[in-house]
Amino acid sequence: MPTELELAGRLGAALVLGGAIGLERELTGQVAGLRTHMSVALGAALFGIVSAYGWHEFDQVRAQTNVQVDVTRIASNIVTGVGFLGGGAILKDGASVRGLTTAASLWVTAAVGLCVALGGYSLAALTTIGLVFSLILLRGPRGWLRRRFTIAQESVAILLHSGADPTAVIAALRGLPDLVVRSVSTRDAGDGVIVSADVEGPDLHGRLAELAGLADVAGVDVGG
Repeated sequence: MPTELELAGRLGAALVLGGAIGLERELTGQVAGLRTHMSVALGAALFGIVSAYGWHEFDQVRAQTNVQVDVTRIASNIVTGVGFLGGGAILKDGASVRGLTTAASLWVTAAVGLCVALGGYSLAALTTIGLVFSLILLRGPRGWLRRRFTIAQESVAILLHSGADPTAVIAALRGLPDLVVRSVSTRDAGDGVIVSADVEGPDLHGRLAELAGLADVAGVDVGG
C-alpha cells in the first residue's frame, strides 16, 4: 500500500491536472470553471484512494472472513455522480443547447482524478494534455468546419430602396451557389420593399452579405 505522503502527492497531482482543464473553461467564461474542475478532480481522487486503499484491514482470505469488499463500486458510482453534475452545466438557450463541452470536460476530469489516485500519473497527464489540446487548439478548425460545411437554416430580410424591383434581387438570392431558398415573400415597408426568405446552406452570413452590394439593396438582416 502507498504511504500517506505518496497518497497526498496523488491528491496534489489531481488538483493540478484538474486545474489545467478548468483554466481553459474559466478563460472562456463557462459556468463550470477553474474551481469546479479542481474540486471534481480532487474529489474523484479522494474517492479513488478510499476505494482502493481504505479497506486494507479487510484484506483477508475468504476462509477467514465473511466480509466482501469490491473496490470498483465507488469508482463506478463516481462515473454516475459526475454525470448528474455535468447535467447542471448544460443550459438550453432558445433552440440551442450550451454547456455540453463543459459537461464532458467535467466527466473526463473525474476520470483523471481517479486515475491519479490509483497511481496512473502518465495516463492522467496524457489525458489532460489531450483534452486541453482539443479544447484550445481545435477551436479554430472547428469554427472553420462549421462555417464551411454545416448546413444552417436562417431567415433573411432584405430591405430594398423605394421604387426598386424585387424581382432582380430575388433572382440574385436564388442564384447564390449552394443556397436553397425555401420560401420568399415581399411586403411594403413604407419607404421601400422588404424581401423575406427562409434559406438553407453553409456560411449563410458570408453568402447573404454579397446581396448588400446590389444597387437596389439598402440593407440585409440575417436571422433577425
